[in-house]
Amino acid sequence: MPRYFTLHRAQNLLPEIERLMRGAVEAKTALDEAQSEIASLTGRVRLMGGMRVDPARVAEAGQTRADAAGALQSSVESIVELGVHVKDLEAGLVDFPTLYRGAEVLLCWRLGEAGISHWHGIEEGFRGRKRIDRDFLDHHAGDPEH
Repeated sequence: MPRYFTLHRAQNLLPEIERLMRGAVEAKTALDEAQSEIASLTGRVRLMGGMRVDPARVAEAGQTRADAAGALQSSVESIVELGVHVKDLEAGLVDFPTLYRGAEVLLCWRLGEAGISHWHGIEEGFRGRKRIDRDFLDHHAGDPEH
């Protein structure tokens, strides 16, 4: 796993990152829905003072939550193992560490974008994104490719 990516290496990794991010976003949606279902069921029990709840429905929601949590964790861990930083699951946002003029910066990509076209400083975040230009291309570096 590289510590610093070249733009080329990061672009080549995008199909895998996109697949994993889509899986993570889907798992997060399923997890959120299952948690809402469980909260709704337990809330009704409290409001009704012990209302009878369908145990199969509760068990199914619990299993869905567990499965979604496992899938989410697996997707995020796979992305992190590749050296990529997951920044925002809702936006599908990831960063690839790189060097620009000797300083660590981040190549920035969001789910749905055709490729990596922006970068930002470590402290700047998404709002500080800058378009990759000729100067960036001429002065950025990653770890040597093996």
